[in-house]
Amino acid sequence: MTNLGAVEGLDTLTRSLAQRAPEELAALLTRHAEPLSRRPAPTRLRELAGALWSYETLHHTVLHLDHPRLHLLAATARISQELARGAAPAPAAPAAGADYQSLMAHRLSFPDLATEPVPADDAYQALGAAIPGPARDAVTAALNLLYADGLAAPTEDGAIVVPPRTPQLLAAHDLGAFTPVAPRFPAPRTPESGTPESGTSESGRPESAAPETDGSGPAAPGSAAPEPPAPEVAASAAAVLRGESQAAASALAAALDRLLAALAAQPAALRKSGGLALREIKRLAKAADTTEARTRLLLDLVLAAGLIALTRTPAGITAVPTEAYDAWLAQTPGERLVPVLTAWAALWAIPTYTPFGETPTALVRGEDRHAPALRHALLKALATASADAAPSRLPVGTSFTSRGAERSPFRGAEASPHRPDLPALLEAAAWHRPLAVVGEPLAEDRAAHILDESAFLALTAHGSLTSLGHALFSATPASPDALGAALRDLLPPPVQQAHFQADLTAVVPGPPSAALAGLLSAAADRESEGHAVTWRFTPASVRRALDAGHGADGLIAALAEVSAAGPLPQPLTYLVQDAARSHGRMRVLPTACCIRSDDEALIRELAAHRTLRPLGLRVLAPTVLASAQPPAATLEALRGAGYAPALESESGTASVERRPGHRTRTGPSGTATTPLDLARRLLAG
Repeated sequence: MTNLGAVEGLDTLTRSLAQRAPEELAALLTRHAEPLSRRPAPTRLRELAGALWSYETLHHTVLHLDHPRLHLLAATARISQELARGAAPAPAAPAAGADYQSLMAHRLSFPDLATEPVPADDAYQALGAAIPGPARDAVTAALNLLYADGLAAPTEDGAIVVPPRTPQLLAAHDLGAFTPVAPRFPAPRTPESGTPESGTSESGRPESAAPETDGSGPAAPGSAAPEPPAPEVAASAAAVLRGESQAAASALAAALDRLLAALAAQPAALRKSGGLALREIKRLAKAADTTEARTRLLLDLVLAAGLIALTRTPAGITAVPTEAYDAWLAQTPGERLVPVLTAWAALWAIPTYTPFGETPTALVRGEDRHAPALRHALLKALATASADAAPSRLPVGTSFTSRGAERSPFRGAEASPHRPDLPALLEAAAWHRPLAVVGEPLAEDRAAHILDESAFLALTAHGSLTSLGHALFSATPASPDALGAALRDLLPPPVQQAHFQADLTAVVPGPPSAALAGLLSAAADRESEGHAVTWRFTPASVRRALDAGHGADGLIAALAEVSAAGPLPQPLTYLVQDAARSHGRMRVLPTACCIRSDDEALIRELAAHRTLRPLGLRVLAPTVLASAQPPAATLEALRGAGYAPALESESGTASVERRPGHRTRTGPSGTATTPLDLARRLLAG
């Protein structure tokens, strides 16, 4: 039986969606891309409204609501439910001895859905925001965000309608008291600043758990406000964060380059049960010069960013770079990191975290829908720390995990007594994403691995959010270049020239450009990474360049063009010339098949036959011809020219020909639709 109120609520949401601009509707589709991708694509606005208010989509969407929006949604749904109960009283109980259908119809007829519009003033009143002030401003902002996300819709008279099943969705959650202002996570301080980094205050309670104020009243007893650091301390703190973030971003770009190059040279094979085998992860970790946990993280990120794809081959499913990888190679180091960091923010997995009893793997579809919300909450809580506070001077590579170095994704990390106070951080993060933090099992362990990943991705450093982390939050569909601008400012431009040494090495003092790295890698072996990258020329590496089609003069000219000191050193020039003199003294001819006959006249006739020129026949011996076409095409061409050849096996015996049964592979039809294209099509009706 259809509930009329629920239908009217969907009508209200549909009218609200129809009044949006294409860009606004596309932004909504982008925000809800993950849950909507698991349903058939909508063809009408009414179908989109139904998908947004479906129980499956709402179950995911409410995880991404902060404290004010969640409280407003719950309060409005509760009032709507009470109004629905009053407007439709429960029917009389069925008579004694009624059949099963009557009993179920009576049970299902109770109006427990939030189907009635709620006056906006009632919602404000329920949250104690009836009068102007910070609470009312917070509720007003939360209401506008609910409207923008399609989780509520305004009626013509200004009332609020919400998804009918919201009360059932939130019934099991204790949301606590309404707090309009986010708590501020205490920023860690340097040991030199005289304030403890973590631990307990003089009153015996955790210092990071001291009550926070929003500036509207005096501080709570026993929670003295910290004095602002001196200007020189703040400047030093900013320099520390920038230096650490810059080093991490440079190392990340280099690791991504090495990992994708290894996949391009040898694609990784997946197990039949799904995911990469440990052997493949170890191989790629060695190639990328990083740990296995970080390798799993990078693999999941490049897959989500579209730089690699899972391709089915006769030998199984393999991970291979896509065409987007070629365009990625031509970008600057900063531009390369944009799709990777954006993918991390929305990833439905914590790749470096493996639950107890499970085998670590990569390249499997993530099913952890809490991960993006928990990730956002943690970094948002770090963003609330005082921007001018000095970061804690933790040792580089210190792990946030609470189980010591054996569970840390960092190489060489050791357990540190100066770990950030994870319980206090989670308490502050609970305001930003309550349902993803409060009551979640193993939240502290999962949060520790998320912070490890964020440090590796240059988003946090020393327990503080970096400028790159702030840029990741400020990037929106309307202004996606915030992250790219931060990366361009953080990472230096690629170096276009190299310094060639007499010891047959080439040194690039910085990140090399794609063209320079390609040229040097073609003719030399990369020896070292870091702030300066070194290549070494050897006879084998130069022969590799000659095998790839470079001539001696052309290779010397290309290397001299990128030389920062002008002419190349004589030892390098002699090495290239010596390798070229011995190169090609013997030749290997590509041959698809051979034609053999004891009749030498017939061999000469076939070689001169005009009809057989597409076969590219060449005389190898008086009785042997080489064909550039495979045996099947060669047999067909000879028979078409009036000859009667026979197929012979490798052992010299006659082979029996059988016509193969042809099969075709059906693949997905159509092309991918961008959110903006889908929004325009939906608005056009």
